[in-house]
Amino acid sequence: MESVVTGLLVLVGIIHLLPVSGVLGVKRLAALYGVSLGEPNLEILMRHRAILFGLLGLFLLYAAFQPALQSIAIVAGVISVVSFIAIAWSVGGYNDAIRKVVIADIIATVGLVAAATIHAAIRISP
Repeated sequence: MESVVTGLLVLVGIIHLLPVSGVLGVKRLAALYGVSLGEPNLEILMRHRAILFGLLGLFLLYAAFQPALQSIAIVAGVISVVSFIAIAWSVGGYNDAIRKVVIADIIATVGLVAAATIHAAIRISP
């Protein structure tokens, strides 16, 4: 069962690493999110966001193989994906590219809930 938790955290880590290519610039960000970033301040924010996702993705991948870190990684991952889904749903009107991100985050949420459940069961069992 521990290998299932590892696999789920690897999956969620990879999902979080996908936007890292946005750090390369406006063209890549536009391809990822289907938005125009004509303003330098927005480019700065979005490229920084890509770096933060990279950090979280790397942490999730590392924690996948470090059982002592898995609980905090699961919590961090859940906060990340659930907050994006909630913001997207509350704002609404998003494009197809953002819808793909929402779908990926829903998949990640399911994986994290499963990982949390299995991880808790492993910790509880004698």
